[in-house]
Amino acid sequence: MIYQIYPRSFQDSDGDGVGDLAGIIARLDHVAELGVDAIWLSPVFVSPMADFGYDVADYCGIDSLFGDLETFDRLLAEVHRRGMKLLLDFVPNHSSDRHPWFRESRSGRDYPRRDWYIWRDAKPDGGPPNNWISDFGGSAWTWDEPTRQYYLHAFLPQQPDLNWRNPDLKRAMMDVLRFWFDRGVDGFRIDVLWHIVKAQGLPDNPPNPDWTPALTERDRLIQHHSTDQPEAHAISAEFRALADGYGDRVLIGEIYLPNEQRARWYGTPEKPQVHLPYNFQLIASEWDAAPLRDLIASYLASLPAHGWPNWVLGNHDSPRIAGRIGERQARVAMMLLLTLRGTPTLYQGDELAIGRVTIPPDCIRDPQHFRQPALDIGRDPSRTPMPWDVSPNAGFTAGEPWLPLNPDWLARNVAAQDGDPASMLSLTKALLTLRRAEPALAVGEMRLLDAPDGVLAYERTHEGRTLTVLLNLTARPIPLGWSGTPLLSTLMTGAEAGVLHPDEGLVLQ
Repeated sequence: MIYQIYPRSFQDSDGDGVGDLAGIIARLDHVAELGVDAIWLSPVFVSPMADFGYDVADYCGIDSLFGDLETFDRLLAEVHRRGMKLLLDFVPNHSSDRHPWFRESRSGRDYPRRDWYIWRDAKPDGGPPNNWISDFGGSAWTWDEPTRQYYLHAFLPQQPDLNWRNPDLKRAMMDVLRFWFDRGVDGFRIDVLWHIVKAQGLPDNPPNPDWTPALTERDRLIQHHSTDQPEAHAISAEFRALADGYGDRVLIGEIYLPNEQRARWYGTPEKPQVHLPYNFQLIASEWDAAPLRDLIASYLASLPAHGWPNWVLGNHDSPRIAGRIGERQARVAMMLLLTLRGTPTLYQGDELAIGRVTIPPDCIRDPQHFRQPALDIGRDPSRTPMPWDVSPNAGFTAGEPWLPLNPDWLARNVAAQDGDPASMLSLTKALLTLRRAEPALAVGEMRLLDAPDGVLAYERTHEGRTLTVLLNLTARPIPLGWSGTPLLSTLMTGAEAGVLHPDEGLVLQ
């Protein structure tokens, strides 16, 4: 079980309105008491924060906004002391344009590190080298007047793409992994892993025949040549070989691809790649039992024999699940996440069912919003500060929070829910306690069951012990013949034989 912390929004220790490492240390008991196994930290490296840490200016340093290496070492020790692991966010596709490597690269065409990034001449008409579109909208190329070439950036112009075909660059980045593994880090979530190598020759991407104005500008094209290249899998295997050399370590790849393509990132038993290519399908799925059943079946069937599944309901880039389907169904979704076969990742605040937060125009921070404002795809609503209690600013900071709090923070906070046996937080803890107590939920086999319309049902089995999970994804009661002993209901009350209540999830022995 992995818990994602977005450091800017977890806990501020120094009153500047932004969360930091010392704040995380102060709140570690909350994470430990949930019953999770590992913490994944979004980036805390040195950064000018054009994309809030995903533009790295020093891969081996901690940004002063969050603390320093000494504080990081203390955090790592405190996480380990509580029996948990700590994972960092490795950003290999691009650096900041403030990174010393890029400063040297753009100093002139003859500089040694010029080829550490992807530079190309203009087309004869002066335009960009190809038609690639940034994931944030606009051309993926920016003109550099002093050196009279374009450089490639899959995201912001302040995030130039690294050239993984250059062996010196690759060695330098492998040394980054060694630096943190040597320090005792337990693994990495690897940002946009499927982006890191581009097709030789950089040909145009084909147009997307299904594009409509409701989609992002990036979706005008199919990223056939700019992502998921065969050479990237070889690099992924090198990452794995390095991690395996350190023993008990884990690599998780951020990979937004269809099932068949995602499954290739497991590699083979002889040449494994990442342990977990992240599966984000629940984040965007239709919230209905029949399509969810098909989604789960298709995903599990796509895995190679040596591949272990994983599930994600929310993260720092996606709308919150409670804002999307409502709090009552968010409880059902939590039971789904924590009883499916595979490793779940829980995003901070989802254990409280934080819903949709409206960000006033003068408080918007996300550059993705400003690049395509008409689409309303800003990520700020999923990054609002954690509400801890009823003290000023919900106990998050003594200063002005960098983003607004959820509007119901006086009632929806950790302290309030900790004292409520029927709260979302109490349900999350109960589910994780059950997961730890029942090997069938942790490592057991899974079989989808036939069920009435509106119900998602499956069994988890291990060493002769079978648990049945019944999830009512509707707001109506559903008669359902079942037998067995109820172990946990999302309503946190005694289950009623023969019926699933509206918005109820149930685990039966």
